[in-house]
Amino acid sequence: MNISELCIRRPVMTVLLSLATVAAGTVAYLNIPVAALPSFNTPVIQVSASLPGASPENMASAVALPLEKEFSTIDGIKVISSTNTLGSTNVTLEFNNNRDIDKAAVDVQAALLRAQRRLPIEMTNPPSYRKVNPADAPVLIMTMTSPSMDLSQINDYAENLISPTLSTIDGVAQVLVYGQKRYAVRVQVNPTVLAAKNLTIDDVAKAINNANSNTPVGVLDGPRQLLTIYANEQLVKASEYANLVIAQRNGLPVRLKDVALVEESYESVKTVAAYNGERSIALAILRQPTANSVEVVDAVRKMVPKFEAQMPASINVNLLIDRSKSIREAIFDVNLTLLLTIGLVVMVIFLFLKRAAATIIPALSLPISLIGAFSIMYWMGYSLDNISLLGITIAVGLVVDDAIVVLENIMRHIEKGMHPLKASLLGSREVSFTIFSISISLVAVFIPIFFLPGPLGLLFREFAVVVSLSILVSAVVSLTLVPMLCSRFLPKHGQEGKEPQITIKFEHYFNKVLAAYEKALDWALANQKKVLQGALATFVITIALFIVSPKGFFPEEDTGQIFVTTEAADDISFAAMVELQNKAAEIVRNNENIEALVSIIGGGASSGTNTGRMFVNLKSRDERAPMKKVLESLRKDLRNIPGLAVYLRPIQNLQLGGKVTKSRYQFILQSVGFEGINEWSTKVTEKMRAEPGIFRDVTTDSQLKGLQAQIDIDREKAASAGVTVADIRNALYSAYGERQVSTIYTSVNTYQVILQAANEYKQYESDLNGIYVRGRTNDKLVPLSSIASFRRTIGPTAVNHQGQVPAVTISFNLAPDVALGDATKKLEQYVKELQLPPSIITSYGGDAAVFQSGQSSQIILLLAAVLVIYVLLGVLYESYIHPLTILAGLPSAAIGALIFLRVFDLELTIIATIGILLLIGLVKKNAILMIDFALDAQRHQNMSPREAIRSACLLRFRPISMTTLTAVVGALPIALGLGAGAELRQPLGIAVVGGLIVSQFVTLIITPVIYLYLDKYSGTGPMEIPAEMLKD
Repeated sequence: MNISELCIRRPVMTVLLSLATVAAGTVAYLNIPVAALPSFNTPVIQVSASLPGASPENMASAVALPLEKEFSTIDGIKVISSTNTLGSTNVTLEFNNNRDIDKAAVDVQAALLRAQRRLPIEMTNPPSYRKVNPADAPVLIMTMTSPSMDLSQINDYAENLISPTLSTIDGVAQVLVYGQKRYAVRVQVNPTVLAAKNLTIDDVAKAINNANSNTPVGVLDGPRQLLTIYANEQLVKASEYANLVIAQRNGLPVRLKDVALVEESYESVKTVAAYNGERSIALAILRQPTANSVEVVDAVRKMVPKFEAQMPASINVNLLIDRSKSIREAIFDVNLTLLLTIGLVVMVIFLFLKRAAATIIPALSLPISLIGAFSIMYWMGYSLDNISLLGITIAVGLVVDDAIVVLENIMRHIEKGMHPLKASLLGSREVSFTIFSISISLVAVFIPIFFLPGPLGLLFREFAVVVSLSILVSAVVSLTLVPMLCSRFLPKHGQEGKEPQITIKFEHYFNKVLAAYEKALDWALANQKKVLQGALATFVITIALFIVSPKGFFPEEDTGQIFVTTEAADDISFAAMVELQNKAAEIVRNNENIEALVSIIGGGASSGTNTGRMFVNLKSRDERAPMKKVLESLRKDLRNIPGLAVYLRPIQNLQLGGKVTKSRYQFILQSVGFEGINEWSTKVTEKMRAEPGIFRDVTTDSQLKGLQAQIDIDREKAASAGVTVADIRNALYSAYGERQVSTIYTSVNTYQVILQAANEYKQYESDLNGIYVRGRTNDKLVPLSSIASFRRTIGPTAVNHQGQVPAVTISFNLAPDVALGDATKKLEQYVKELQLPPSIITSYGGDAAVFQSGQSSQIILLLAAVLVIYVLLGVLYESYIHPLTILAGLPSAAIGALIFLRVFDLELTIIATIGILLLIGLVKKNAILMIDFALDAQRHQNMSPREAIRSACLLRFRPISMTTLTAVVGALPIALGLGAGAELRQPLGIAVVGGLIVSQFVTLIITPVIYLYLDKYSGTGPMEIPAEMLKD
C-alpha cells in the first residue's frame, strides 16, 4: 500500500492532518518577527576615545596605535580601521561572521584594560566601546524642539530622561545625542589683564579647581552622637564663580570676573542640530548588528507618549528616518504580490482543467504548502522579510506543479472512461516517482546556496530553506490530499457539467498550439543534426552573454531616506561651516520631494569640524519621483554652493562593512610609508573624477590641508628662564584646549567648568603673544614670544589607519545604469596604468569587497547546482546518460534570463543569479516529465526510442505547458516590480519569466533530439535479477 492509497482509504485522517498544518502555520505567521532582511550576524564593535585639543597625529600615535596593537591580538578580527581627528579617535573592529559579538566584546574590554597603561595620562575618560556598526544608519531619529526653552534644558531631558530609558530597550546599541548642549560654566580669560595682575592662566585653573573641591570631609564622633561634616556646597551658577577670589594683589582681592568673562554656556559649542531649520536636540537610536529594526522602532515609539507626559508641554518631539516604515511597506506590498500571484496561478489551472472541482483541488494544495512552510520558518527562528517572502511568492508557481502533474494524470484516465476512484489510485501511483524526482531535484538546486561564503550565503540561506520547505510540503500534499480529493469529488466521465465558454475557446487555441508543436517536433526529429548544432550554439551564446553581462552587487533599494554628507575646506572655521551647512539644508528642504530633514554638525561619528551630515525623509512614493531622479535633482541644486562638496547616499537595509564613508563603495590604499599614500590616492581620485559617466561623488577620507600654528620653542632660552616644555604645553592647553578645570556634581548629572582664552584672543597666531608662563627661577612672568617663535604650516586634520598602517579610503557612487563590475574593472585598469609601487596595497571595502569575493562564487554556485542535479538524477535513473539529456536544456534557459535582464537594463546581481539557479530547477523538471514517460513506454510498452519520446512529448505537452505557465504567472508580479522594495525582487522575477518563456520553446524541441542521440549509450535502468538468483 502506497501513501496515496492510504490517504484515499482514510479521508478523515488526511483532512484533519491538513487542517492541523494550516492552523499551525497561521499561528506561526502571526508571531513571526518582521524585518527588512534575514538576520545575519555582522559583528562590528566601535571603540571611541577623546583627548580634547590633541592634534590628529597625536591621537593616531599616542591613542590609536596602542589600542590597535592590543586589538590585533584578538582572534577572529577581520579588519581594524581607525579615524583620528582633532581630539578624538574612533576605532572600528570588524569580526568574522561566525564570531559571537558578546564574546568578542569581552575580548575588546580585556584589550582596553591592557592598553590603559600605554595611553596619555591627560586622558581623563578611558576609551569606551559599543556593539554598534558606525556605518549603519540610525533606525530612528527623535528631534526635540521648543519655542521657549533653552537648548541646555532640552538637553537635560534628552540626556537624563530619554537616552538612559531608550538605552535599556532590547536591541538598542547606542543613543547618540546630536547637537548636544550640556550645561557648562565657561570661563573666558583676558590674557592681557591677567598679565597686568601678574597671573598666568594656570594660576586661574588651580584657583577654580581648589575653590570647587568636592572631597569628603569626614565625621565628628562624640560619646553619644555622630555628626557628619558638610563644608560649603559646590558652586553651580556662573555668577557664583564670577565672585571667586583667585589671588590677592596689593592687599586687594582679585576676583575671577576681574580677569575673565564667566558665563553659563554649553560643554560642546561646536555641535549643531537643526530640524527643518529649527535648532534642536536630536537623538539617533542605533541598533545592535543582530537586532530586529522593526521591533526596536516599535519599542521606542511605545515610549514616546510616556516621555511627552513627563516633559514640559512646550517641548515638541518629532520622529524621522523611521527605518521600519519602508520595511512594513515592502512587506505589505509583497503580501499583495503574493495574493495577485495566487489569483493568476488559480486562473491558469482553471483554463487548463476546465472544471471548478478540478481547479479547487490544486488550489487547496497552495495554502497548505505555503502556510505549512510558515510553521517550520517560525520553528527555525526566521523572520518575515523581503528575502523569505520573495521565496514564498516564487514558491506559489512551484508548489502547484506537483498537484497539477498528479491531477492531470488522474483526469487523463477519467477521460478514458475509468472510475474516479480507480483513476486516483492508478494515476497517483504512476507519477509518484516523477513527483519524488521533480521535488528532490528542485530542492537540490538550492544546496549550493548553503555553501555560499560570507554575508551573501547567510542572507540567501533563508530564501533557499523557504522555497525548499514549500516544495517538499507540496510534494507530500500532492501525493496525499490531492488523490483523496480526486477520488471523492471528480465527476465520472460523461457526468461533467457544461463547460464554460472561456475554457472552450482556450482549448481551441491550445489544440492549435499542440498541432503546431507536433509539426515542429516531427521536423526536429527528422533534422537531428541541425537541432544539435542549434543546441551547441545556445551553449556558446550563453557563455558569451554571461561574460559580457554587466555584473552588479545588490540592487539599490528605495527606502525613502537619504544620508547626506557635506564637506568644506580642511581649514574652515566652525562659524563659516555652519553658514554653508544651513545653505545646503535650505536647498534640500525646498526640494519638492523632501518631507523633513535633520541637519547636524559635530558629535557622533563626525570626522572634524569641516564636515556636516543630514538625514533626509522623502515624501511617500506616490507624491515624489523615484530615488534616482531625486538624487540627480538634489545633486544639480547643491552644485551651486561655493566651497561645499555634497555627497548623497540612499539609506540601505543591507549594510556591509563598518567604515563610515561619504559614498557607498570603498576602494582602500594602504602603505607602510606614509608619504607615498596620499600622493597615489590623489592620482587615483583624479582619474576617477575624469570619468563622470562611471563614477559619481568621488571623495577620500584624506584631509591634509588643515592650517596649523607651529610653535618652535627655543629650549635653551626656556631653560635659562626656568620654563619647561611641559609648562608651555600646559599654558597653551589651558588657553586654547577648552580645558575642563573642575567638575560640578549634581543629583542628576555632572557638569564641567571650562577654561579658555576669550574668543577675541584665540583667533590668529599673533594672539599667542598674549600667553605668559611663570618662570621657576625668579617667579616672574615670561612672555611666550620671548622663548618661542610662531609660524603657519599645513598639516592633516584627519589621520586614518587600517590594519595598523596608514590608509586612505576612496569612496564613490556609481552613475545611473552603471554596474559595479564595470567600475571595479576600471579601477584595476587605473592601478595598472599608474603603476602603483609594491609598497602600496589596494583592496575593496564594504559592499565592493563582498562583491569582489562573490564574483567567482556566482559561477561556482551555478556549476555546483548543475553537478548536484546530475548526481541526483544519475542516482534516480540508474544512468550516467539520462541526466545529461535532462540538463541539455539549461543553456537555453540561461539565454532567456540573460537576454531579458539586458532588455530591461538590469545587472546580473546575486538576486538575478539565484533566479537563474531557480530556472535550472524548473527547466529540468520539464525534461523529467518527458523522459519519465518515454522510458516507461520503451521499457513496458516495447516502443522504439523515437516512438516513445514522440508520444511522451505530445502526451506531456499539456502538463508541461501548465506547470511552465503557472511558474511564469507566479513570477510575473515580481517581474513587474510593483510596490515598495521592488528593486530587490525584480531581477529574480525577470530572470525566471524570461528564462521560462525562451526555454519552453527550446526544451520541447532540443530535449527529444538529445534523448534519441544519447539513448544508445544510456543503459536499461536498474538491473533485473532473475528469480532463481534471489532464492536461498
